Amino acid sequence: MTVHFIGAGPGAPDLLTLRGRDLIAASPVCLYAGSLVPEGVLAHCPPGARIVNTAPLSLEQIFEEISTAHAAGQDVARLHSGDLSVWSAMGEQLRGLRALGIPYTVTPGVPSFAAAAATLEAELTLPGLSQSVVLTRTSGRASAMPDTESLANFAATQAVLAIHLSIHVLPRVVAELSPHYGANCPVAVVWRASWPDERVVRATLATIEAAIGEGMERTALILVGHTLGQNLGEGDFAHSRLYAGDYDRRYRPLGTAPRFPAGTE
Repeated sequence: MTVHFIGAGPGAPDLLTLRGRDLIAASPVCLYAGSLVPEGVLAHCPPGARIVNTAPLSLEQIFEEISTAHAAGQDVARLHSGDLSVWSAMGEQLRGLRALGIPYTVTPGVPSFAAAAATLEAELTLPGLSQSVVLTRTSGRASAMPDTESLANFAATQAVLAIHLSIHVLPRVVAELSPHYGANCPVAVVWRASWPDERVVRATLATIEAAIGEGMERTALILVGHTLGQNLGEGDFAHSRLYAGDYDRRYRPLGTAPRFPAGTE
């Protein structure tokens, strides 16, 4: 018996990985995280599977479900939205499973910031503008932020910020970021990226509060950075050297003494 932690992706059922799909289909028990996992993903559960919404359950009750499956020798598909590496509360579950001696695996999923970037048709790292993306959030009731991980500290780097779970404090976000990025810095707010009811608002730090309107819920993602500008053209960012005709690289050796001679790929 094994508990399979599976990143269910950002919303669209067809963004579930093939490995995740197959593990779900082979597991007689499925525990999923409430409304953030779409029904299309749950459709991969085998006939007769025990399907449990863990949103109203405590951690202890979740372990009770897992322990019951363990005693019966039944694999468990444990679904969380997006990817499991950030803000999934997987860490405390893994710690508990290790204490109980129950084996587990971890299968990654498409994270929400990647789905949001795809919706925006944007590459977040453009030469000369930004080569870093910071995944962060503001303090909430579930988890406080370390003092060193303030928005202002991250903004000082000029990296692209993907700010999660913070739409409810948008005025504070704008106030902390504006001195570093400038009022005209592009901002995009994406709610439920890849879902049928996805919403996108594009503006600047100066205009985003007026543009956002009502109805954006806590799960909306705020993206801030100069690579988010629309219709960026020649002169707005540099070309990568990756495809330059005179760039000597491992898979395209050049000259009489290439850095990576043919046959050493």
